[in-house]
Amino acid sequence: MPITVTPTAIPEVLVIEPKVFGDARGFFFESFNARDFHEATGLDLPFVQDNHSGSSRGVLRGLHYQIQQPQGKLVRVVQGEVFDVAVDLRRSSPTFGQWVGETLSAENRKQLWVPPGFAHGFLVLSEWAEFLYKTTDYYAPASERTLRWDDSTLLIDWPLVTPPLVAARDARGLTLLETEGYP
Repeated sequence: MPITVTPTAIPEVLVIEPKVFGDARGFFFESFNARDFHEATGLDLPFVQDNHSGSSRGVLRGLHYQIQQPQGKLVRVVQGEVFDVAVDLRRSSPTFGQWVGETLSAENRKQLWVPPGFAHGFLVLSEWAEFLYKTTDYYAPASERTLRWDDSTLLIDWPLVTPPLVAARDARGLTLLETEGYP
């Protein structure tokens, strides 16, 4: 099989590892193949948008989610390294309020599948990182919400060396108890 899929502590959040072919010239891998993804995960997803961001060391983006148009995200890093986090906001889920984190880098080529119903964010660990992600729904600014990255009820173990650089909207994020979650 061209990809390896490993469930995290929250089974719906998946670590995806592509098969990489390398030789003296460099490397090649399929970063996404719908048929192989479906065969390996059982998911048949309508990805509708690709996003690309670049950030410097210490930038923390998130934890973002859309309440009306929830997005599933398949995320990866093409330059640098990040600590990527998904938080379960599905109130009926046995893992509601729990989080998982995974180090994603250009070197390890791991991807993370973050299903709809989760808040998502990442902390840049390298000098610079470029982050790519596919989404299952379109960006809807009126539907976007932010879960506070440092909510004391979540106890996310961010690998911080210094206080992170966050956007003003992320600094104003709500706690888990204040947020609009999913049913």
